[in-house]
Amino acid sequence: MAISSSLSADSKTLTIAVDGRFDASSLDEFRKCYEDVSNGVPVRYNVDLKNAVYLDSSALGMLLVLRDYAGGETAQITITNCSPEVKKIFSISSFEQLFTIQ
Repeated sequence: MAISSSLSADSKTLTIAVDGRFDASSLDEFRKCYEDVSNGVPVRYNVDLKNAVYLDSSALGMLLVLRDYAGGETAQITITNCSPEVKKIFSISSFEQLFTIQ
């Protein structure tokens, strides 16, 4: 499992890519990705789940903590490359009301 982040050239979008399992063991690595941004403060966040193979309820909690960190109701967070199963989890959890799901 690896979680990495990259900041766009204009320092306005931080992309966090999840590779492997997205669960409780990912907490510290996930948090470091958005807390340790040294070049500016992102306006938008993109969580890329293209290579995620597993997601549990603790991952949902981590996404909510990111949302709070990024500004709560005004946060601009997009979750991309979701599998149909993950989209269903987000739908059941009403996450599409809190995040942009693609």
